[in-house]
Amino acid sequence: MDELESLVETMESGELTLEASLEHFEQGIKKVRQCQKALDEAEQKVKILLDDAEEGQLAEFDPDE
Repeated sequence: MDELESLVETMESGELTLEASLEHFEQGIKKVRQCQKALDEAEQKVKILLDDAEEGQLAEFDPDE
């Protein structure tokens, strides 16, 4: 995420040539796709855990027991 923010800051500075801006844009798109993939995988793991909980594989915590 830090790399993506750095790319954006560099592009927003206005000091890059058009060609360099396009290269930074392409790198940014790749980073966004990587972040989206990681987010999708995390969401899938959470869904699996929640599905397991609904099937009774996880017990609720009862402080009185």
